[in-house]
Amino acid sequence: MSYNFGVLPPAMAEDEPADGRRGPLRGCAARPACAHAGLGAPRPQAGAAPRRGRAEFASRGRAALRNFAAFRADFARRQSGATPASGTLTRRRFLAASAALALALPRRSLAAEPLEVAYAGSMASVMEGAIKGAVAAALGLDLRGRAQGASALAEEIVGGTVRPDVFLAITAEPMHIVLGAAKAASALPFARTEMVIAYAPQGRCAPQFRRVGQTGAPPWYEILSQPGMLFGRTDPRTDPQGRNIIFVCELAERYYHQPGLATRLLGPALNPRQIFSEALVEGRLQSGQLDAASAYRTQPGPFHVPAVMLPPAINLSGALPPAAAGLALALNGRIYHPQPLVFYAAALQAAPHPRAAQRFLAWLQGAQAQAILRGFGYGPPGGAPPLAA
Repeated sequence: MSYNFGVLPPAMAEDEPADGRRGPLRGCAARPACAHAGLGAPRPQAGAAPRRGRAEFASRGRAALRNFAAFRADFARRQSGATPASGTLTRRRFLAASAALALALPRRSLAAEPLEVAYAGSMASVMEGAIKGAVAAALGLDLRGRAQGASALAEEIVGGTVRPDVFLAITAEPMHIVLGAAKAASALPFARTEMVIAYAPQGRCAPQFRRVGQTGAPPWYEILSQPGMLFGRTDPRTDPQGRNIIFVCELAERYYHQPGLATRLLGPALNPRQIFSEALVEGRLQSGQLDAASAYRTQPGPFHVPAVMLPPAINLSGALPPAAAGLALALNGRIYHPQPLVFYAAALQAAPHPRAAQRFLAWLQGAQAQAILRGFGYGPPGGAPPLAA
């Protein structure tokens, strides 16, 4: 995986209409609306029926993993510039196969133990697709996800509004909220990403963005500074990504020697003309209602959206540069500082299914889960240390 300055191409094909239109949540496998469609089914008989349910559940999980292997091979071919194989599995077909885990069998007929996971909203594609299928096949667990901004989720966990078994957050800050309230004892790093600038593939500025990094082409920040630019980002009060793009632009001021750049690109921190929910940012970018938006490295590919990669000195992917030491953002009585974009996982103290939570955390650190994450563009956590209460 290259981290050089340049343009990140669309990672995979979608079986979409030729005009590229799709709704705001297309390409994202949200939790199925008909998850309880089997409630009217006959109750299973004791004994053999639950065992058949477990076997069929695991069998469907293994089928989803086989589909993921084809999906990952296609991803690699596209990243290398090769033409995908004829009849190759698209992301939509893969997610449809994975969704069969939740839809094909009535909930009451499954003997699988539930696993409630609250996770950062940027992880929806991998969590509700490949991870869900793999967890069913490898652990026999029925993963039930809740996607939201990690900071908002942390506050809801502390307040008792939600009671998941496991919390997955990006950056240490949301996890420290949970640890500080004694809702978890520790958190383990399991992945890493970086900030990029995603842009509408058919937008008016797409030709300029595609040339970023080429000789004589304007830099990304000059394109974003153009009059009439429609830029989208998430709310920095509830979502770490909303804060991270502010820090990226402030680091860019210093890196490119452009005083006032962050204000030119973003306006005030809480700019209502730029701030949307994560789903709306993705949908508006796909439809061309936005010219560009902040994103993590893992997000544009599943939505068939291209992105400009940023230099390591400003993309928050690893060790922070010295310039980051003096940056701070005050919001709602809290002071935030830049942090590396590391994902952390914690089993909650009051987990409804504590054994399932511990099994999932152990699996998340293992080879199978890490291979799935690499296939979706997540990097290894590197030397990030665990967090403690």
